[in-house]
Amino acid sequence: MARLKTSVLSDVEIAEIHSTSLHILERTGVVVQHDVILDMLAQAGATVDVHRKLARLPEALVMESIQKAGKRYTLYGRDKGKTARFGYGDFVMMSSPGQYAWIDLDTGQRRQATLGDAHQAMALGDTLENITIVGSMAQPKEVSESYRDVFLTGELIKATTKPTRCWVKNGRTARYILELYRTAAGGADALRQHPMVEAFLEPISPLQLPGDGLDIVAEFVGAGQPVSVGPMAMASGTAPATLAGTLAQENAEILAGVVMTQLLAPGTPMTYGGIPHIMDPRTSICSFGSPEQGLMGAAMVQIAQSYGFPVYINVGLTDAKLPDAQAGMEKGVTLMLGAQAGADTFGHCGICGTDHAGSLLWLFMDNELGHYVKRILRGFDVTRATLAGDVIQAVGPAGNFLAESHTVKHFREALWLSGPAWTRQSWAVWQQQGSQSFCDRATEQVKTLLAEHEPDPIDPGLAREIDRIVDCAKKDLA
Repeated sequence: MARLKTSVLSDVEIAEIHSTSLHILERTGVVVQHDVILDMLAQAGATVDVHRKLARLPEALVMESIQKAGKRYTLYGRDKGKTARFGYGDFVMMSSPGQYAWIDLDTGQRRQATLGDAHQAMALGDTLENITIVGSMAQPKEVSESYRDVFLTGELIKATTKPTRCWVKNGRTARYILELYRTAAGGADALRQHPMVEAFLEPISPLQLPGDGLDIVAEFVGAGQPVSVGPMAMASGTAPATLAGTLAQENAEILAGVVMTQLLAPGTPMTYGGIPHIMDPRTSICSFGSPEQGLMGAAMVQIAQSYGFPVYINVGLTDAKLPDAQAGMEKGVTLMLGAQAGADTFGHCGICGTDHAGSLLWLFMDNELGHYVKRILRGFDVTRATLAGDVIQAVGPAGNFLAESHTVKHFREALWLSGPAWTRQSWAVWQQQGSQSFCDRATEQVKTLLAEHEPDPIDPGLAREIDRIVDCAKKDLA
């Protein structure tokens, strides 16, 4: 069976973007807000201006770093049977690591996120089939930002046996977060052998690497955890107006992150986070759902794969504030483009608009969209059995296939059977059931799933140790 495959760049165009990125790194350079890493760069052959914190990276250093980097890894949950694999062709979906605002499930109004929202989001992420990595979704106002990431990590480890993720604030909080994962894994060596979390380094466009982000990377790679690098360059804002120029700059920023990571810990496995956007020139606001988002996402997959990296792209997102037709078109089209291009993972699930809020309803809908797209990617086989010539001969003209054993054997594999949030009823039955929209049915499903959810139990001793570490972080960091 031929597989669906999207490509927007030729091999020559990929090579031209790569060449331009190398030119940017060697001639223009990147600002590195980290004195220790600047010194390492100088020793590795980069030209460093200490006063400007500017490093110009020679091509040889960049290419050597790409070659050194690991290209595959697996993240493990508290249950080691639940994993997220990168570089294996899997379809990985992650609920958002955290939003400050929240869309209330009952009222539909936006408000501050609470601890109760975070706990519900963890429970829903735990139960949804297509959410591979569970994020905290909410940044609860009740918990001080000084140690919130440590607190949320502890709650995530207790709430789900899947791999988990929240935003990490700085190097100090990273140390406590890693201690939580070491405790859950069974020690430092166990965490190295079965990584549970990746560092996320976000270069600041154009061409800057932040000190806090590099501190986090240093802590994580010291503990044997992988790294994802993902700048959010915005065409016509923090990057050139042309898509090719934005891709060249974004690629340069990612490769700079690869160099920094490999200097700190050669061989560290990495994900290439190609997540550029456009800035709408009429509003000066970043767009999550533009057609250019899908094009650049597919292009970033091709560029990343030319280096051998697994890929994270920001598709399956929307600028819409309601789960309406705009949201469906933007999410569906861009996710399909990215998935057909071969990305490993996609824009974080459960986000309303351009990071305007988190939402249980949006998380549920993203899970359903992922299920739909995965079916398309699977395609179908053409074999003697699936061509069904003998069955067609046996049924003949004017017959039906409903009672045939061939139908019973194959329909579950061949057909995508939608869940209760979807409608395939007749108009009359749809009216009898209340003329509900997808959102109406999805809201009911979220409430049902939360009411029926039973998390896998956690050892009481482990839970107490997690709480102890979080309490130490609270006292130290606050």
